[in-house]
Amino acid sequence: MSDKNEWGSNLSFVLAMVGSAVGLGNIWRYPYVLYSNGGGAFYIPYIVAILLMGVPFLILEYGVGYNFKSSFPKVIRKIHPNYEFLGWLLPISVFIIMIYYSCILGWDGIYVILSFFKGWGADPNTFFTATLLQSQESVSGLTTFIPVIAITMLVSWVIIWFISHKDLEEGLGKVSKILVPLLFIIMIVIVAFSLTLPGAMIGLNELFAPDWSLLLNFDIWMAAFGQIIFSLSLGMSIAFTYASYTGEESDLITNTLSIAFANCAFENFCALGVFSILGYMSLQSGTAVANLVTQGTGLVFIAYPTVLNVLGQYAIVIGPLFFLTIYLAGLTSILSTIEPLAFSIQNKFTWSRKKTMTVLCIIGAAISMIYATAYGGTLLGYVDTYINQIAILFGVIVECNLFAWTFNCETLIPALNERSRSLKLGKWWLYIVKYILPLFISIVWIGGVYDIIMTGSMAELYAFVILTAILAILTAVFTKIPATNPEWDDTESRL
Repeated sequence: MSDKNEWGSNLSFVLAMVGSAVGLGNIWRYPYVLYSNGGGAFYIPYIVAILLMGVPFLILEYGVGYNFKSSFPKVIRKIHPNYEFLGWLLPISVFIIMIYYSCILGWDGIYVILSFFKGWGADPNTFFTATLLQSQESVSGLTTFIPVIAITMLVSWVIIWFISHKDLEEGLGKVSKILVPLLFIIMIVIVAFSLTLPGAMIGLNELFAPDWSLLLNFDIWMAAFGQIIFSLSLGMSIAFTYASYTGEESDLITNTLSIAFANCAFENFCALGVFSILGYMSLQSGTAVANLVTQGTGLVFIAYPTVLNVLGQYAIVIGPLFFLTIYLAGLTSILSTIEPLAFSIQNKFTWSRKKTMTVLCIIGAAISMIYATAYGGTLLGYVDTYINQIAILFGVIVECNLFAWTFNCETLIPALNERSRSLKLGKWWLYIVKYILPLFISIVWIGGVYDIIMTGSMAELYAFVILTAILAILTAVFTKIPATNPEWDDTESRL
C-alpha cells in the first residue's frame, strides 16, 4: 500500500472538516445552550462569535497548516525550537478525547439496536444509569467490568482502524463523501417528521422565545464563544493537520466559510428537531418543556428514549434514525481526532500511516476499556471537563499567540487572498487574531478553571491533577525521544 497523506480533492477536505465539526456537541449540547441562554436573543452573541472568532481562527489554523505542510509539533519547533513540547500537548489531548469518545459511540451502538424494540423499558433513566452503566461514583467501580459496553466499543475501534489505516483519500476521504451527506439527509428526515408532530410549535416557541435582558449578561456571551470553540473544534490541531494535507491551489478562506456555515446550519437544524419532539412530549404528558430539557448524555440516552416511549408507532422509524445519526456524527468526528497525533508520529519517527494508525488504535482500544466499567461514566465526565475546559483551551491560547505573534501571521495574507474567491483578509483580520482572540479565549479559560476549582468535587480535582501529570509526562516523552526523520529540523514554507 502506498503511504500518501494528501486529499484527492478539495471536496474531500471540506467534507472531512465538516464531518469533524459536526458531532455529538451539535446534537446534544447546542439545543440546550441555545435554549438556556436567551433563546432567540442568543443568536446575536452566537453570530458575533462566529464572525469574530470562528472564521478568523479557522483561517489562521488553515493558513499556518498549509504554509508548513507538516505536523503540529514540527511546526511549533520550527517557529521556536524551545516550544516543541507545546506542539505535542494538543495532539495528545485530542487523542485522549478520542479514547473516551469511543465509549459514547459504544453506548450509542447499543441504543441503535435497542431503539427497534424500545429495549430501555418504561424507565429509561434507571435503565441507562443502573442497568447499562451500573454507574458508581466510587473508584471501586473500576473492578466491575461491563462486557456489552466493551464489545460495542471494540467494534467502533475496528471501524475506526479499518478507515484510518488506509491512505488518506482511500480511507477518510471516501468515507467522508458518504457519511457526511448521509448524516445531513437523515437529520433532514428526522426534522421534517418532527415538525409535523402535534405540539411541535410548543417546543419551538419555547426554544426561540427571546429573552433580550440576557444580552447584558456576560455569561451568555461566554456561552456563545464557548459553543463556537467546541463546535468548530478550534485549536485542537485538527484543522491545522487537515489543511497540511491540502493541494497547492486550495481556496482556504472560502473553504472556511463553507465549513462554518455547514456546521452552524446543522446544529440549528438539530435544535428544530429536538425541541419539536420535546414539544410533542410536553403536549402528551402535560409536563412543561422547561422540565424536559437537558443536555449531554441525559438528552440522548434518557430524555429521547422517554420521548420515544410516548411516540407510538412513529418511534419504530424515528428512534433508529436518531441513534444512527448520533453514531454517524460521532464516527465522523472521532476519525478526525486520531489524525493530529498520528501525523505527528509519522512526521518525527518516519512510521508508515498503516503502522501508526494500527498502533494508536490498539493502544486507544486498550485504554478505553477503563470506561467499560461501573466507574466509566463518572470518569468520562471528569476527563471530558478537564480536556475541554483546561487542556484544549490552554493549547488554543498558546497556538493563537505562537501563530499570530511569534510566526507573524501577516505573511500569510497575500497568498491566501490571491486564492480566495470570496473574503479578502486585511488589517482587520490581524487585529482579531493578535488581540481580540487571545483575550476572549483567555477569559473563557480562566472562567472555566475558576468554575472547576470552586464547584468541583475532591475526586474531580484529584483526577485533574493526575491528568495534568499524564499530559506532562507524555509531552516530555514525545519531545525527548530523538527523531528518526532527518528532515525533522528542516521545515519550509509553502506560501
